[in-house]
Amino acid sequence: MTGASHCLRKGRTSIGNQPYFISTAVRGRTSLLTDPEAANIVLSALKWLEKSNRMRLDAAVVMPDHLHFIATLKNVELSRLIQSLKGYTARQINTLLNKKGAFWQDQYHEHAIRKDEDLKGVVLYMLHNPVRACLAEDFHDYPFWYCRWVV
Repeated sequence: MTGASHCLRKGRTSIGNQPYFISTAVRGRTSLLTDPEAANIVLSALKWLEKSNRMRLDAAVVMPDHLHFIATLKNVELSRLIQSLKGYTARQINTLLNKKGAFWQDQYHEHAIRKDEDLKGVVLYMLHNPVRACLAEDFHDYPFWYCRWVV
C-alpha cells in the first residue's frame, strides 16, 4: 500500500441490504479498460456476483481507467466482494492483455446511499460519466454500462 491508502479502510463496515456506490481504478489510472473484452470481463463478473447471491447489481459503468457500480450487499462483506471482483477480473484481463502484476489499485471508494438520497439520481449521475468524459453524447451510446431499470 502506498501513502495513506490504509487509512481508507479505518471504520469501514458492511451493512446487508444497503446500496453502495463503489469506485475503483486501474493501477496508475492506465486506460486498459478501453479493450472491449476487458470491459466486458468486468461487467460479466459483476453480473456473476449478482447471480451467486452476493449482491444485487443496480447499475455499473466501466470507464477506460476505472469502474463505478451500485450494488446492494446480500451474503458478503463489502471488502470480500471487492476482493473477489478485483482478483478474478485482474487474472482474466491480465491473461487477455498478456500482462503480469497488479491490475487494480489497492484501494477503492464506497459511499453508502442513505435512505434520504435519491437512488435513481445517484444511478443517473454515475451513468452519465461517459458523457462528462466526452466518450459519448448520450450514455445509452456508450457500450460498457448496465442498469437494472429502464433509464
